[in-house]
Amino acid sequence: MYRYDSDDQALVDERVVQFRDQTRRYLDGKLTEDQFRPLRLMNGLYIQRHAPMLRVSIPYGLLGSDQLRMLGSIARRYDRGYGHITTRQNIQFNWPTLESVPDILADLASVQMHAIQTSGNCIRNITSDHLAGVADDEVADPRPYCELIRQWATLHPEFSYLPRKFKIAVTGSRTDRAATQVHDIGLRLVRDDNGELGVEVLVGGGLGRTPIIGEVLRPFLPLRHLLSYLEAILRVYNLLGRRDNKYKSRIKILVRAMGVEAFRERVEEHWQHLREQPELTLEPEDIETVSAHFAPPPYRDDVDASGVQSLLETDPAFARWYARNTRKHGRDGYRIVFVSLKKPGIAPGDITDIQLEGLADLADRYSFGEARATHTQNLVLADVPLDALDGLWRDLDALGLATPNIGTAADMICCPGLDFCSLANAGSIDVAAAIHERFDDLDYLYDLGDLRINMSGCMNACGHHHVAHIGVLGVDKKGREFYQLTLGGSSADAAALGDRIGPAVPKDQVVDTLEALLDTFVALREGEESFLDTYRRVGIQPFKEQAYANAH
Repeated sequence: MYRYDSDDQALVDERVVQFRDQTRRYLDGKLTEDQFRPLRLMNGLYIQRHAPMLRVSIPYGLLGSDQLRMLGSIARRYDRGYGHITTRQNIQFNWPTLESVPDILADLASVQMHAIQTSGNCIRNITSDHLAGVADDEVADPRPYCELIRQWATLHPEFSYLPRKFKIAVTGSRTDRAATQVHDIGLRLVRDDNGELGVEVLVGGGLGRTPIIGEVLRPFLPLRHLLSYLEAILRVYNLLGRRDNKYKSRIKILVRAMGVEAFRERVEEHWQHLREQPELTLEPEDIETVSAHFAPPPYRDDVDASGVQSLLETDPAFARWYARNTRKHGRDGYRIVFVSLKKPGIAPGDITDIQLEGLADLADRYSFGEARATHTQNLVLADVPLDALDGLWRDLDALGLATPNIGTAADMICCPGLDFCSLANAGSIDVAAAIHERFDDLDYLYDLGDLRINMSGCMNACGHHHVAHIGVLGVDKKGREFYQLTLGGSSADAAALGDRIGPAVPKDQVVDTLEALLDTFVALREGEESFLDTYRRVGIQPFKEQAYANAH
């Protein structure tokens, strides 16, 4: 993984010193709330419903074992013993005191981490495929390009105060696991007819109050021009994006208002003045230097897979975990392992200090000292030899991290909702718990197949409900919590926004309504058809009829 050079470390250390002074002056009454707000937001600090919340950046989701240990220490020393993995591959701490935040940032800096640009109207954490570098369907590893973009974007003087927040996702696989079509900019590594590696550039995607699927701005861009083209896009947005209405200030609104062709013309116009600037040109040696940080680890050639095969035949519990929580690796003899943060009774995405530190030990022992955060609020150990799977499974189980539910209806995405967020209209965590309680039969969940349920407590859509197979959105109706349900969304290759089935249902009817939807799916599916395929074949009407058949 990428490690800081002296310039990186100096920048992060200096930011800690600056924010410590800014916090002291605010606490002493020398800075007003309005003066302090943009300063804290640029350092990832929110004021939530009950306490400050600190969002820590995990660039493209990659974590070293030393960083996992530090996050565990921070959770124990400054929080309430846990952190929360987000859909943007970051981690949040929900209970630090304001006075302690500079100390937390100093601890993070000691392991090459920070909270810079995890909030505010700037370029946020660069996200990517959580299987980057190990997926068997990969065109090329996207992580070097994520890192090059991160270096370009960090504290970029022209783009530190954009009209609104800005999110970039990069994938290098044929299967889109990075949700590139619902980002402000989505980048897909592709090859042209001559085999040259470049990027397809998508623009104008996003969720929130106005969900939009992004459009192709350029089908193929040579890699040497990546940064200059991004600069041109951001420059057009910065100049033309609305600043009078925060609900209409995202780039997706600008692209829709102008039309993609007119937007492309303005980008190309600016790009002509930027494309040959040396500081924005990626030469082969630039890419090679960064790519060296992501060289394959020292894989073994003597992995013995016979023990795994024996366990699959004799141990049903291991076989369930293997089938649900592991995936094919790009190299023979290895397996990708998902670490489930969706154990029943635990808020989706939460991980304790003990689990963070224990996972650090397991990363060192089994996966070359690295872990990854996923868009679905889980973690991944990407490079596990087959002959170590049994030991890893048992160790994960001892930590409460081996629930065999990845990809099932129990593997829900869920924002913190009304329990923490000051923007939320309704609870999310308690609804997720009720769903877990109702659908606790693993065999039933496996029979349903891959099913994505996403839940958000407000229209900001931090839970990505718009692109769920079944989306759940909390709304407020005269002080009561209601929930709108949508069907047929997807953030994968054929991305789609879900269709609302009808009126919102009260909180106490959400689980019953969900059960009616799943019963309808079971009745209508053909063979092993997935929920999404069934929905696309039969349409919304039969689901809608059953969802409201017993409404009261």
